[in-house]
Amino acid sequence: MLSRIFFRRAFSSSHKPKVECLFHEDTNTCCYIVSSNHTGHAAVIDSVLDYDSVNHRSSTNHVDKVISKIRSHHWTLSHILETHIHADHLTGAQVLKKAFPEAKSVIGANVVKVQETFAKALNLKNISLKGSEFDILLRDGDKFSVGDLEFKAISTPGHTPACMVYVVGDAVFTGDTIFMPDFGTARCDFPGGSAEELYNSIKKIFELPDTHRVFVGHDYGTESRKPAWETTVFSEKHHNKQMNIKTTKEEFVTWRKGRDAKLSLPKLIMQSLQVNLRNGKLPEPESNDVVYFKIPVNLL
Repeated sequence: MLSRIFFRRAFSSSHKPKVECLFHEDTNTCCYIVSSNHTGHAAVIDSVLDYDSVNHRSSTNHVDKVISKIRSHHWTLSHILETHIHADHLTGAQVLKKAFPEAKSVIGANVVKVQETFAKALNLKNISLKGSEFDILLRDGDKFSVGDLEFKAISTPGHTPACMVYVVGDAVFTGDTIFMPDFGTARCDFPGGSAEELYNSIKKIFELPDTHRVFVGHDYGTESRKPAWETTVFSEKHHNKQMNIKTTKEEFVTWRKGRDAKLSLPKLIMQSLQVNLRNGKLPEPESNDVVYFKIPVNLL
């Protein structure tokens, strides 16, 4: 059971932090700015570096909007958070670090496991295998402050070993662990993924107060609605179509594995991994000063 003492304290000191989503349409990613009205400090969660996979060009269009938003409000960016190593978009962390050199980049400590797996699989060089590309490595239950906002990290493996949910006041940032109730949950078929672990991780989210706001990592919309990103713990517990409080572990694991076996890889997985394992740094240019991505054949 998660600490009730923590939630009472956090809820009273940072009851309802300001949350703004800057939705990235090309990858359906929900990038968030969380800010304190009292101190002017802010954190960015899951930023995006644009990448055109047809013309093979990167750009900073989206992350520039994030930077502009922060500067227009005169916020102090103190933390750049990743919920996990993304396989469907490139992080804009290094662009943010250049604009705000004092900001600390943050990810779950199990990023080391992800680095070890994919550095070997993709034969990547210049990766520490220790997570030293990031400023702060978090473990389950770790806390940190953004101004007067107290964040708590909850380890939620399943989609990847390094997945973290961040809780601040009444706001819960779930990354790819769980999505909008009418969309469901994350896939678990990447190396290091586990449907059994994802079930246990989602149960942790269900233990949070029903009224807490849930902010998801992606949304793709449906035939009846446009993309959305905010729901509640209550809605997830009672209405998530893939896993709710009535779903048994056996039911979920059987369904999730069957579903994942039919899914194609994300279209940017190879490019994303080679950047995100380095905390947003592109591969080193080769002898002709050109940057290349490796695209392995028959690897996954």
